[in-house]
Amino acid sequence: MFNTLKGKTVLVTGGNRGIGLSIVKLLAHHGLNVAFTYNSNEAQATEVVESLKSDTAIIRKYKMNLEDEEAIYPVVEQIEDDFGSIDYLVNNAGIIRDNYMMLMDSDDWNKVLSTDLTGAFLLTKEVLPSMLANKGGAIVNITSIAGLIGVAGQTNYCAAKSGLIGMTRALAKEVAPKGIRVNAVAPGYVQTDMIVDVDLSSGTLEKIPLNRVASPDEIASVVLFLLSEGSSYITGTTIEVDGGLTN
Repeated sequence: MFNTLKGKTVLVTGGNRGIGLSIVKLLAHHGLNVAFTYNSNEAQATEVVESLKSDTAIIRKYKMNLEDEEAIYPVVEQIEDDFGSIDYLVNNAGIIRDNYMMLMDSDDWNKVLSTDLTGAFLLTKEVLPSMLANKGGAIVNITSIAGLIGVAGQTNYCAAKSGLIGMTRALAKEVAPKGIRVNAVAPGYVQTDMIVDVDLSSGTLEKIPLNRVASPDEIASVVLFLLSEGSSYITGTTIEVDGGLTN
């Protein structure tokens, strides 16, 4: 099922840590050439490249600020020059700036929307021509169950992730005739630095039927499936990977 992915090129945003890092590692393990972006901590990104050196896959890092529209195009152009084309895209990069709406300033609202939603739009728009030229491809957007159920203190994040689900559904219909599939993955609680301040002892785990948080690798495995031929008849779908929390 995954053999057809070997030698293809995937672009993963925010691939130097958390869920993004697990995605990069798993896709490289299955023989994909991986271009991943990071916004800060170049030393960490370099360490990722060094740790994944392979005889069968090419792994390269690219600094990209998704809030800077003018900076996105040259990075995509460089990736296409380096790899020849971009076959798959994983929009994973995201940030949080939590606060209750009454206390949230406009900068925190705009920064989250710009990175988590508008950034995905701008990057996807730049990558699509490569997929259209290839007459096929797949896009996976990493959203969140927060965009489905709402979370107090995260109006900006919930709005962005909900918008990403809507973008997934609409774009899937636009590009399906061109052989391009677009899907989303909505993780629940995942063991990353994004939940370090979440109190998981105050009944949160009891609400999850599987009674635990996910590992980043469990999210990455769903992304791998959605890029593969095993999901060739799936598009416009959001897969909830939340241990049953939203059931």
